[in-house]
Amino acid sequence: HHGVTLSGTLVLAGLIIALLWLFSMKSRRSSCLPPGPPAPFKTLLKLSEKYGPVLTVYLGRQRTVVLVGYDALKEALVDQADDFTGRGPLPLLVRVTKGYGLVISNGERWQQLRRFTLMTLRDFGMGRKGMEEWIQEESKHLVARIKNTQAFDPTYFLSCSVSNVICCLVFGQRFSYDDDHFVSLLQTISEVLRFFSSPWGQLYNIFPRLMELLPGRQHTLFARIELLREFIMEKIQEHQETLDPNSPRDYIDCFLNRHHQEIHIPTTEFHFDNLVSTVLNLYLAGTETTSSTIRFALSVLIRYPEIQEKMQQEIVSVIGQERCPCMEDRKSLPFTDAVLHEIQRFMDLIPMSLPHYTLRDISFRGYTIPKDTIILPLLHSVLREEKYWNTPWSFNPQHFLDQNGNFKKNPAFLPFSTGKRSCVGESLARMEIFLFLVSLLQHFTFSCSGGSDSIDLSPEYSSFGNIPRRYMIIATPRW
Repeated sequence: HHGVTLSGTLVLAGLIIALLWLFSMKSRRSSCLPPGPPAPFKTLLKLSEKYGPVLTVYLGRQRTVVLVGYDALKEALVDQADDFTGRGPLPLLVRVTKGYGLVISNGERWQQLRRFTLMTLRDFGMGRKGMEEWIQEESKHLVARIKNTQAFDPTYFLSCSVSNVICCLVFGQRFSYDDDHFVSLLQTISEVLRFFSSPWGQLYNIFPRLMELLPGRQHTLFARIELLREFIMEKIQEHQETLDPNSPRDYIDCFLNRHHQEIHIPTTEFHFDNLVSTVLNLYLAGTETTSSTIRFALSVLIRYPEIQEKMQQEIVSVIGQERCPCMEDRKSLPFTDAVLHEIQRFMDLIPMSLPHYTLRDISFRGYTIPKDTIILPLLHSVLREEKYWNTPWSFNPQHFLDQNGNFKKNPAFLPFSTGKRSCVGESLARMEIFLFLVSLLQHFTFSCSGGSDSIDLSPEYSSFGNIPRRYMIIATPRW
């Protein structure tokens, strides 16, 4: 088995070098396109110093235009929103979703699913037993769980908690942290993000046909995603059998209601394939990202104990020790809010955003960008832009505070991207980050046995996502 993999890898390496060489020979230049060389991701920021804020690179054979800096991003994604709402057929995403669902779709399908998802999230945010209560409920389980733990790696507990919030939203139920089936689903989700960020994932996106033929971990991953899809399908089946059209319990119920309303419309987007893939989208996009952010936040607080202490003082003076934090508290906790924003800025979780795509020829800043060009909004460049941040490369909550210690917004805070394709779950994610971290700090002081200097805040690896390093941490109850 090892022999096969090794020779497979060598053959693959040879093929890739040959292909890259071929492609670099062939990068055709069109006179109206912005300038630029064929290039890998890491160098994009460097290149923009030479080629300016809008540049063209070739990834394999794929023509790609990169947007660098707040001004270029805003001009494209907000001011010329309709030209830039397309999503490219990213091979990995197409493979995982079978081409259905919110993230990968365009046109009418995308508009319908996005509007519906935003509306449903908003309805669950405000009415009935809303998202806020679900998150408060879940944070109690998390606190109780941590209370009985010595030194631990928070990855697993945090994934459970955040994933349960999505479960409440889509399935109307939470799972026990000891439920084996639930645990294996979480592992799959975590694997997906890691695979997306690995060289294998990048190669799959550039040479999907080749990667389908070659051996490698992509096949194991796709098999696991199939299990996740089956789990979702079972849940949908259960929902169909117990549906009460007058009181929808969760996202799936709302979708099924809409499906029944539109059953006579042949072009309806509210069908089974879109439901399965959109639930999968919400699940994949809403679990690992948020739990990694909270995990990174704990590392930051251990690295800077004085910041942790200052947050705790503010939290106790506003909320006390007993009461459960709620979103209303946020405006009375400016320092805490500033730290949470800075954590997201500094973490730079999805540095290149998800690729957009031109569905037709468009003009932008005097250039013509032809149809079928990938657009990469380099969020990284906005979150680190010197024009907008005093100390872009260091962790500094003052970025979000004015002279009087009040919270101040910054237009370049775009971790969720911006415009019509910005993260659909932004308000949910921000609610989770706030409620989970505030209740954790209300109950615990976090440290690690190696001391604060042993924490390295640079990512463990970075490409599609900046995945934070993992540490064994100690949570000392505060009372």
